[in-house]
Amino acid sequence: MFFAGSWRRDKESSPAVYHSEDNYDWTTWFNVDHPGGRGDYEQLEAIRFYYRARVCETPRAIEARTTEWVPARETGETVHADPTVGFWCLNEEQSPGRNCSNYAVRFLCPKGLGAWGPWSDWSSCPALCGQVGVQLRHRNCQSGSMPCSGLKVEGKACNGPECPKIDCSLHCVMGKVNADCDACMCEEHTLLGSVRSAGGLTAEGATILRSGKLLTLTDHNGHFRIPGICPDGNTTITISLQGHATLNVVVPSSTERTSVLSVQLKRTEKLHVLSNPESKARREGKSTAFCCKVAGTPQPDKYQWFHNNSLMEKQSESTLVLKDLRSEQAGEYYCRASGPSGAIKTKPATLKILGRDEPSCNPKPESHLTRLPHDCYQNSTNSYYYDVGKCSSSTCAGQLDSGIRCKDKVAYCCGVAKMEERQLTCQGYQLPTMVVTECGCQKCVDTKIIVHGRAIAADNGEPMRFGHIFMNGVRISRTGYKGTFSVQVPPDTERLVLTFVDNMQKFVNTTKVLPFNTKGGAVYHEIKLLRKKAPVTISSTETNTLELGEVEGEEAMIEIEIPPHSFYKENGEVFTGKVNASVTFLDPRDISTAAAAQSDLNFVGDEGDTLPLRTYGMFSVDFRGQENNEPLNAGEVKVFLDSAQVRMSEHLNTMKLWSLNPETGLWEEEGSLQVERKKRGKREERTFLIGNMEIRERRLFNLDVPENRRCYVKVRAFRSERFMPSEQVEGVVVSLINMEPTAGYSSNPRAWGRFDSVVTGPNGACLPAFCDEQKPDAYSAYVMANLGGEELEAVPSAPKLNPNLVGVPQPYLGKLNYRRTDHEDPRVKKTAFNINVAKPSPNTAEEGNGPVYAFENLKECEEAPFSAAHFRFSRVEGDRYDYNTVPFNEDDPMSWTEDYLSWWPKPMEYRACYIKIKINSPHEINVRSRNMGGTHPKTVGQLYGLRDTRSIRDMDQATVSAVCLEFKCSGMLYDQERVDRTLVKVIPQGSCKRDFVNGMLQEYLVNHLPLAVNNDTNEFTMLAPLDPLGHNYGIYTVTDQDPRTAKEIALGRCFDGTSDGTSRVMKSNEGIALTFTCGDREVTRQSVFQALQGSQGQTVTSVVREGRQNRRRQRANTPRNSRRRSTRNPAGRRAEARS
Repeated sequence: MFFAGSWRRDKESSPAVYHSEDNYDWTTWFNVDHPGGRGDYEQLEAIRFYYRARVCETPRAIEARTTEWVPARETGETVHADPTVGFWCLNEEQSPGRNCSNYAVRFLCPKGLGAWGPWSDWSSCPALCGQVGVQLRHRNCQSGSMPCSGLKVEGKACNGPECPKIDCSLHCVMGKVNADCDACMCEEHTLLGSVRSAGGLTAEGATILRSGKLLTLTDHNGHFRIPGICPDGNTTITISLQGHATLNVVVPSSTERTSVLSVQLKRTEKLHVLSNPESKARREGKSTAFCCKVAGTPQPDKYQWFHNNSLMEKQSESTLVLKDLRSEQAGEYYCRASGPSGAIKTKPATLKILGRDEPSCNPKPESHLTRLPHDCYQNSTNSYYYDVGKCSSSTCAGQLDSGIRCKDKVAYCCGVAKMEERQLTCQGYQLPTMVVTECGCQKCVDTKIIVHGRAIAADNGEPMRFGHIFMNGVRISRTGYKGTFSVQVPPDTERLVLTFVDNMQKFVNTTKVLPFNTKGGAVYHEIKLLRKKAPVTISSTETNTLELGEVEGEEAMIEIEIPPHSFYKENGEVFTGKVNASVTFLDPRDISTAAAAQSDLNFVGDEGDTLPLRTYGMFSVDFRGQENNEPLNAGEVKVFLDSAQVRMSEHLNTMKLWSLNPETGLWEEEGSLQVERKKRGKREERTFLIGNMEIRERRLFNLDVPENRRCYVKVRAFRSERFMPSEQVEGVVVSLINMEPTAGYSSNPRAWGRFDSVVTGPNGACLPAFCDEQKPDAYSAYVMANLGGEELEAVPSAPKLNPNLVGVPQPYLGKLNYRRTDHEDPRVKKTAFNINVAKPSPNTAEEGNGPVYAFENLKECEEAPFSAAHFRFSRVEGDRYDYNTVPFNEDDPMSWTEDYLSWWPKPMEYRACYIKIKINSPHEINVRSRNMGGTHPKTVGQLYGLRDTRSIRDMDQATVSAVCLEFKCSGMLYDQERVDRTLVKVIPQGSCKRDFVNGMLQEYLVNHLPLAVNNDTNEFTMLAPLDPLGHNYGIYTVTDQDPRTAKEIALGRCFDGTSDGTSRVMKSNEGIALTFTCGDREVTRQSVFQALQGSQGQTVTSVVREGRQNRRRQRANTPRNSRRRSTRNPAGRRAEARS
């Protein structure tokens, strides 16, 4: 409703209505007063005081509504309005016992006229005595849509007061000394300059200073003029602009009367950590140092150190030195750096202080059970397990020199000091095993950290071929033909931030923060890429609106409005012509897009803490000139977010626009969003969140809100469904998708809000998640786990939920509402589960022990004992078994031990060898390799280890199967002094006869003596070749810095029967080394899998047994599936038996 002049409710005549969408436009709503005291006064003068730029000089009409959105006409209250005065309501004029409502008003103003408001008063003259200064005044453009012609800021020269005579020692090479004796003046010289912002736009309002004193501001063209500055090559001026780094520029030497200076500013870069302080162990009385390295633009100017979260006084440098250490100084230390561009905290480092005679490591080994072969049941323990012990790899105090350094020259870790051999009695043979008897401090095992994987399309898995991978703005690698990549993580890396760039322009440039195993080894990641939207052609001289939303049947979530003449080239020149605009939107209402989310949705808060965001959509923009395909920037772009899509009302006031820093992987604030009601196009009036942004060098934006209801969820991964502590798997990437709160509470569960991934360590993983204490089902989450591309299985929730298997006791489990993805439909994959993330109540004892931990209890979550509640995943057990005489955990390269009988003799150089065997038999046959020392005097006749693997039936031939069997490669042992030709026995576990030996392999063995005796036709014996033979020999060898990766690649080649390909399907007739023909297996000989089921000492529940039996029955009924198995897990759906 519109009001012209004073209006009262009791008047019969309606007010005149002035409204034309062509000539006028409504302002935003204003509410500067509240109805306390005498009433509600929304007067134009007060509104202008606070919001001068938003109201025109002579409003044509005024509209008023209550804050409950009731028009003033319908309230029954007596009110007054005049567009030139404002709106007011007096309490004394209302009915008895009633006061005025709280009103908001808006005004109808002319549009498209580009009218300026009045000039402000001249500022006071800033010049000191004897100086020339600049007085400024400004005015505002009253049009919201059309630009005004002319100057926004105007300046005039002014002189400072006379100076008292003082002695001055300043000597000027050019010009004369000014009155303040702090600079030289050249009255005949004038400096002209232009300033551009980071994106190339003219920088209006930039301040120009000399020695901290303001000289002038740049005008609307980014130009400035300063008379009296000397061009002597010694004068420095400082240029600053909001959101940009301050720049110091030396006025160049010149003999001309006029000098010209052109500069382009750089965007302010938030502080980010380059290196964290390193954990250390020291003895009492010794010294140590912690260092933090932080970068940003500008650099930090203040450092603070904290000990156990308490600020340390008198410590303000980036290096903290502690001398003459005492026991009370043990604990956690971290650094906080701050400066004009913000603050940042490092990760804490732990200082362990030992007594002068205290052992650096606990000499008593921890318990560690290793799995024994199927024919080695131990009556003493009533199980197939034997405790071989292990040592923690924690930092210890070694033999260090007296130098105080940020990083110790040599890293010392606890490890194996003594081992002894034990002989275990098995069926028909003695099995040697090395048992740890004492731990001690020694040099840490050198390891390399690798991340590898595939970069593929999120929609159909198409690989990104030959794309570039950048880190810190430098290209470090590229993807292969199948999208594969491998990157070695540099030492001291805190966050691994990689940007994947597609040269073929099919996919959006994607920045990912990839978790990795800090102890070394390889972690596999599948990088999901969003496909670039096909560009639409728009005109740069018109207003253009782009709608973003990917869910059919739903309203667009975001609109981007680009005013005319907003596009400009990278050099700042305005672009005129046709523009190809491609805007790719990641819609959080589509859960399938969660894995394609860029970065890890974190930002750095004002205090330097890394905090999480909850997304309402990301969009990547790409503007290019149609003719020459040159990239374009855009200024003054408006973003509209439909508030109806924001289901959590409290988020409306905290919504902000963010851009991604591709080097740090952190989101940085671009601006806030304001709530306004608008009529977009011909649609009904709706409420939008509206923000402004410039599209410059950054092209990925995000509409997010900070969320403070946070928890951690504890998850562990296992080799099998036995869920034994010793069978935990490290290096598993566990991911959690946060879902919006449920309908009827705060939001709607259709959308996801955050995606996080964490790599499991020796004690599992703690995943960040949004949670709520008041209502358990407020937030829910999906959790899944992946190891080298293999999806791990979650514990079943149907037909009957077993809390002992899930790992969480009742009644907390019921509150969390655990559901595996196949809970309602058994045809769905079993590789994820859903829970309500109910924050543990401090008043409920059973909720204080996991699996959900309050955000402040991260350390408690990470260090929780195995007995504490946790969720579980397990590998689908494969038909293979590994036994090493010297125990080694392939998930933890630091568990490597120096010993002649180590299966892998050299850390960081893992060589995997496989031999391919064809089996003619109606059954799948288990085949064993027995690996012993062959020619080295230290190991001859001694066992390195055993490998058991079951053959895989051919798809087309029912009586043919094949197996890729690992054996220990020949080569140098750990001392790197002499080679050993490993004596390998290949023994099929059944009634079998050797029919065929590959001719090229046989020839090689004959020509490379000594030759092993092969009298027994039930098996095959060889001294393993030293050379990396290929598929023509039936031998497959791969060397890599990670043992699992080496085995994975070699196994893929073996399945394929080639030396350069890979396959997940066993090709039974390709690249064969040996052929055996087997009859029915002997009844008296059990396979490893039968033996496990018959074990009376196993603590395996009937549910697990039943699940395994069901899977075996399914496999038996579908022989085709038994061949289609992963090279990482060639057994497909069977249980992997590994130690």
